[in-house]
Amino acid sequence: MGESIERFPLFPLGLVLLPGEVVPLHVFEQRYRTMIAECLESESEFGIVWLGDEVLHDVGCTAEITQVMEEMDDGRMNIIVQGVTPFRLERRVDDMDYPAGDVVLLDEEEFADGGEASTAARLGYADLVERVTDSRPAESDLAELDAYGMASTIAFENDAKQELLELRSESERLSRLATLCVRALERYDYAEQAAERASSNGKVHH
Repeated sequence: MGESIERFPLFPLGLVLLPGEVVPLHVFEQRYRTMIAECLESESEFGIVWLGDEVLHDVGCTAEITQVMEEMDDGRMNIIVQGVTPFRLERRVDDMDYPAGDVVLLDEEEFADGGEASTAARLGYADLVERVTDSRPAESDLAELDAYGMASTIAFENDAKQELLELRSESERLSRLATLCVRALERYDYAEQAAERASSNGKVHH
């Protein structure tokens, strides 16, 4: 286990943040405005945890505020954050002005690049990007991306991103990412075929 942090600020949201991923946030509730203001003053991070189907998942990702885009007169703000480190929520803290908890930063179980899994993941990712954008990533660009880096550029469902976040080895993440890319390509192919059939005779056969 990694470092333990007590009373760590938490922002439950309907999204999963991955390490290295950059997302915009609109902060409007008073408790979160207070939390973000304190993080900005102390130049500290907070945690984003996925709140899905009224379930708060216990593995999240620390977020660094990289830019304040806009501060409104009523206190609302638009910020840009970047994911940093996965963590596990050990205990919720309810006596603060905003959600918080005691968390443990999660270490990697291994550091190998995954061998065959790495090759399969990067090939699947490149195929998917090329299919969607008509432009294939350069080999040099692919080599610089880890599993998180590739996954953060694709609009995967939250449950798939949460699974990647919870896996504790890069080889496992790469293997899972390869499967996700293949399935995404299959869905993309089906959507194109369905659109073509619908335009030709108005019927789609499943």
